[in-house]
Amino acid sequence: MNKAVNDSARARPEPRGAVEKALEVLATLARPGGPHRLADVAKACDLPKPTAHRMLQTFADAGFAVGTGGAYDVGPRLLGLSAAALAGSRVARAARPVLVDLRKRTGLTAHFAVRHADQAVYVEKVEPEQAYRLNTRPGGEVPLYCTGVGRAILSRLPAAEVTAVLDAAPLKAWTAKTQTDPAAIRADLATVDSLGYVVDDEQHEAHVRCVAAPVVSGDGAVAGAVSVAGLTFTLQPDAFAKLGPLVAEAANRISAKLDNASTPLHSVSDED
Repeated sequence: MNKAVNDSARARPEPRGAVEKALEVLATLARPGGPHRLADVAKACDLPKPTAHRMLQTFADAGFAVGTGGAYDVGPRLLGLSAAALAGSRVARAARPVLVDLRKRTGLTAHFAVRHADQAVYVEKVEPEQAYRLNTRPGGEVPLYCTGVGRAILSRLPAAEVTAVLDAAPLKAWTAKTQTDPAAIRADLATVDSLGYVVDDEQHEAHVRCVAAPVVSGDGAVAGAVSVAGLTFTLQPDAFAKLGPLVAEAANRISAKLDNASTPLHSVSDED
C-alpha cells in the first residue's frame, strides 16, 4: 500500500457508534432556534432521515424531546437534567456569584466557560439590564482559537494540547479580523503571562469585543475562563486596560474557591 493510501486511511474518521450519534442528536436539539425540523437535525448530525426520526421518537417517548408537527425541541427531562447538572456543579456554583459582581462592576455581560476538545462551552451567563442581548447562551460552543474565553483557556493548556488545537487543520476566518496564523495566536496567548488577560476584538463575531482570563484549579489545571463582552459601541478598545484587571481578579477569585474545598461556594458579599 502506498503512502497516499496510508495517509488517507489515517485521516478517515472512526465510524460513529450508536451512543455518539444519539448524543449528537441531543446536542442539536439544544441549539438555538428550536423546534428543529427533522430534515435539519438529520443534516446537522449527518444521519439518514429514518435514523434521525427513530432516535428523536425514542427521545420523545422518554421525555428528552418534544415533537410537534414534524419538528422537535428539548423535552422536560432534558431540561431538568441540565438544571440539575448546573446546580450540582462545583465550578458553576463558584462562578455565578463572581459573575454577578463582575457584571455590576463593568456593566457588561459576564460569562464563564469550560473546555470541550477544541471548543469552549458557556456554562454561565449574567447579563446587565439593557435593550440588546449578545448571542451567547449557556450550552453554546465557540472555538478556542478565536474567542476570548477560548484563548484564555488555551493560554494555560500544555504546549502539546495547544499545538493539537492550532495545527490540526486550517483555522477558519469567522470575520475580517480573525487571526488564523498559529504563531500570531501563540503570541497573543503570551499576553496572559504579562497582563493576566487576553482580548478578542471582533475575531469570532463582528461588532463584539471580549476581555477574558483563565481560571485555574488547585492542581494547576485550567478549569475554565471568565469574560466580559459587549458590542463594539459599548466596549471600546481604550477600556481593555481597565477591564482586564477586573476580569483577571474575578478569575482569581473563582480559582481560589476551587482551590479551597472547605470554603463555602456562596457568600453574601459576592452578591452585594
